[in-house]
Amino acid sequence: MKTLKYLGIGLGAIVGVAHIGALGHLISRKDHVQPPTINFPSGRYSSYSVEVDKDGYKIEYKANDPKTLTSERSLDLKENKKGFFGGNKTTDRTEYRRDEYTAEGVRNIGGAAVDGEGKSAKDIECIVADAGARSQGAMAGSAIATGVAAPAVMGIPYIGWLAAGWATLLGNNIGSEAGSIVNSAISDC
Repeated sequence: MKTLKYLGIGLGAIVGVAHIGALGHLISRKDHVQPPTINFPSGRYSSYSVEVDKDGYKIEYKANDPKTLTSERSLDLKENKKGFFGGNKTTDRTEYRRDEYTAEGVRNIGGAAVDGEGKSAKDIECIVADAGARSQGAMAGSAIATGVAAPAVMGIPYIGWLAAGWATLLGNNIGSEAGSIVNSAISDC
């Protein structure tokens, strides 16, 4: 029985010391804030910073940093040329060029982003809208010319059938131009 008593006291002492150690660890953890573990997607041009204080944390993440890369070049040119008749010709020129590039290597020309052929998204949008407007205008012009002008010119002897075709083509062309003009007024192109 004595061994069981000593075993119980020893086990109680071990559990008590373990509880005191766990409580001490938990109490000491309240002094600092542990930010959550977040695995940021990292790449060649990404960056992030984390600020932690007693009130919480602040995370700043940039997926494409730097957004632009710069290239600077300068040229100093000084040249003296003597003319054929004794006149002096002096050139003193300084050139400086600073270019910005996106991460993809496209040169920034101060406007919208351009594709490989030099067209911006707005230019491409305008081209697509103009093509659709011309198509719709051409269909409307052909329909109007076929319904109005073609019957009127069909009565011309010998060439009526040919004049009706010309009227339809003329309506197609006029409708296409009118569709383009209306689209440019509406789409701000």
